[in-house]
Amino acid sequence: MRYDIDRGNDALVIVDVQRDFCSTGALPVAGGDEIVPVLNKYARKFSRAKAFVVATKDWHPRNHVSFIEYGGMWPSHCVKRTTGARFHPGLKIPRGTTIIPKGTSPSEEAYSAFDGTDLEQELKARCIGRLFVGGLATDYCVKRTVLDALGLGFNVVLLEDAIRGVDINPKDSEKAVEEMLTKGAKKSTLSDLH
Repeated sequence: MRYDIDRGNDALVIVDVQRDFCSTGALPVAGGDEIVPVLNKYARKFSRAKAFVVATKDWHPRNHVSFIEYGGMWPSHCVKRTTGARFHPGLKIPRGTTIIPKGTSPSEEAYSAFDGTDLEQELKARCIGRLFVGGLATDYCVKRTVLDALGLGFNVVLLEDAIRGVDINPKDSEKAVEEMLTKGAKKSTLSDLH
């Protein structure tokens, strides 16, 4: 399917492309670095169209509930104000991008960009109806963001060439994509966008 970017209706949502989720980070996602140049091309297209761009980032306190030492399942990662919490150095975020920190409460897990943030209000204030979503990781934060967006009534396009997953269990990412599509998301690649 072909998509024309509609600056009054569309937004690009870049999910958690942070150092700790890339090759040298505390919680590396296999191939995480590979999506950076692809996301840069999407960001350029949205920027040229003067469409809204959002970049989310885990911004955890040191004692976050998701960390193994506090009963969670993940190693300590994306602790606010650390190098690991910074965006990937190669990610070119357009000027004017809205940054959405998430996972900021020590006692609450927050995979979705909508968990405990004002993203829904930001989007609705701008009359955004369709989200193009890419980033890390397919089977966790991307999936939860997409499913929540669908539940809130947004149309969602999953950027198939700009996602990578953790895959703790074999085919977790594949199953996540299938679930997102079953729930109503569409998928596209860079060549589908004008």
